[in-house]
Amino acid sequence: MNILSTLLSPSNGKPQSTAHHRGIELKSAREIEIMRQASRIVATVLKEIAEMVKPGMTTGDLDAYAEKRIRSMGATPSFKGYQGFPASICASINHEVVHGIPSRKRVIRNGDLIKVDTGAYFQGFHGDSCITIPIGEVKPDGTHLMEVAEEALYRGIAQVKAGNFLLDIAAAVQDWVESQGLTVVEDYTGHGVGRNLHEEPSVFNVRTHRLPNVKLRAGMTLAIEPIVNAGSKVTRVLSDRWTVVTVDNSLSAQFEHTVLVTSEGCEILTDRNLVP
Repeated sequence: MNILSTLLSPSNGKPQSTAHHRGIELKSAREIEIMRQASRIVATVLKEIAEMVKPGMTTGDLDAYAEKRIRSMGATPSFKGYQGFPASICASINHEVVHGIPSRKRVIRNGDLIKVDTGAYFQGFHGDSCITIPIGEVKPDGTHLMEVAEEALYRGIAQVKAGNFLLDIAAAVQDWVESQGLTVVEDYTGHGVGRNLHEEPSVFNVRTHRLPNVKLRAGMTLAIEPIVNAGSKVTRVLSDRWTVVTVDNSLSAQFEHTVLVTSEGCEILTDRNLVP
């Protein structure tokens, strides 16, 4: 989940060397193991949803499945009730960017791109991840958008290692997306994740002066989540006060992983390839 932090302060983009700047936590070995379990639950749910979703289902169907499955694995949905959000997943289709509210009335159709974002709270810690799923026969521009967004995530993750800085992630995402003729949404960011669903630091996907450019240190846990639009990067919020859409109705895609910074590089905690 990708709500923009209200705790941003200008820093002129200058590196800040301490990982505890503004309350950033380094997780202990015990805490990391719990986060692995929370993240594995999230990865399992998203993998199963990707395999089961088909035209004719509703976003409400997916939400009901996700909540039941998260609870069956001993966790609770991170999103449900968070700042008043009414569901266990965000389900955002086509031009919907983030925070789409699931509904039994919202039918998923052939050719749709659906973003499914979910989190699990397990033994005091959260995992958080998002995927974009192509439904049936998707047009080439939609496929290209989705592939660029997923590659952007992994290019950002490739910059995650102790000693690098937050804006190394942002630069990798921005440069790749713009080289492909697409745009990066700037209104919503990634974030730290752990005891709370949203923690410091904010993880931007474009170069910015709006945050301390914190040095990454082993034990930090980040939710990295670039959002890529086919048209304008500008968004607006619908009257439900949650669903964010592109201003020009262009398609949007998003991918997200919870990532642990290690001394050698990083570990993708929500890696769907690691679940059965």
